[in-house]
Amino acid sequence: MKKILAAAIVASSFMGTVQAQDDISIVLVPGLTTDAFYITMNKGAQAAAKALGIKVDFQGAEDFNPTLQVPVLDAVIARQPDAIVIAPTDTTQLIEPLRRASERGVAVITVDTFIDDGKYQDGAGDGDFPMSYIASDNVAGGRMAAAAMAESMGGKGSVYVSNVRPGISTTDQREEGFKLEMAERFPDIQVLDTQYNENDASTAAGQLQAVLAREPNLGGVFGANLFSAIGAANGVESANKLDEITVVAFDAPQSIVEQLKDGVVDMAIAQHPAEIGYYGVMTAYAHLTGQSVPPMIGTGFTVITAENVDEPEVARYIYSD
Repeated sequence: MKKILAAAIVASSFMGTVQAQDDISIVLVPGLTTDAFYITMNKGAQAAAKALGIKVDFQGAEDFNPTLQVPVLDAVIARQPDAIVIAPTDTTQLIEPLRRASERGVAVITVDTFIDDGKYQDGAGDGDFPMSYIASDNVAGGRMAAAAMAESMGGKGSVYVSNVRPGISTTDQREEGFKLEMAERFPDIQVLDTQYNENDASTAAGQLQAVLAREPNLGGVFGANLFSAIGAANGVESANKLDEITVVAFDAPQSIVEQLKDGVVDMAIAQHPAEIGYYGVMTAYAHLTGQSVPPMIGTGFTVITAENVDEPEVARYIYSD
C-alpha cells in the first residue's frame, strides 16, 4: 500500500508546483516493442506525456534480448535525451550501458525490470545509479499464483514453473515468490525443476509434454511470463489434460483472455503496465524539474478468471495488442 501511495504522490504532488517544460525529452525503451505488455505500457507513458505537454519517444528491439537492446540503447544515448525510462533485459549486462547514459547526464529510470539488485540510490552495488524503479511486486505476484494454484489442486500434487531464462529480474522474482509460497504454506505440493524455454511458446509446450511423461500426475504449471504460459497451456490442451492440470498465467494480453474463456488457462495474474508507463514518465519529469522521487514505486495486480473477465473493472486491465 505504501508503494502505491508513493505512486499517487509522484503523479500529483509536483504538477501544481512546477512550471510546464515542453522542451524536456524522454525516451521509453521497452523490453521489446511487439509485446502487448509493453504496448500497453507505452499507452500509459503517452498519457503522461500528454498531461505534461511533452514528447516521449518509444524505441526498442523486437525481441527481449540484451544483445539486441544494447545497440538500441546506445543509439538513444547518442541523441542525449534528458531521461531514459527503460525495461532492462538483463540484471547485469545492462549496468554498464546505462552507466554510460548516467555519466553523460541522462537520468535513468527503470520500469518493469531492474539492474543489479533493484535497490537504487543507496550507495551500494554497481547498479545503484538509476533514480527510481517502477514495477509490480513480482515476488508477491508469484505468491499469488502459487496460492491460487494450490487451492485449485486441493493442496496436494506436483507442479513446476515454466520460465524464460535465469537473469531476468521479473521472472526470477515471480519464480522465487511461487516457490516460497509453496514451501511455506503447501508442504504436500512438490515443486519440480523449473523448465526454461528462451521465451518460445513451442519449446514451453514441448517441455510440458516431457514433464508429463515423467510425472503423469502433474497437477499444475505456472507460466512466469506470456510465452511460457501460452506454451504450457497449449501443451496441456494437446495432452487432453485440461481437467487435470491447472495453468496459471502471468500477464493478461488478449491471447491469454481467449484461453481463459476457452478453459485452457485457469487464471491470469494481470499487471498494470499502463500505470507503470505513466508513473515512469511522471517520475522522470519530477526528477528533471527538481523534485525528489522515491527510489521504488510499486503498482498492483488484478486476478482475471473466466468468471470475472467481462466485468468492466477487471476488463480494463487486459493488455492492448
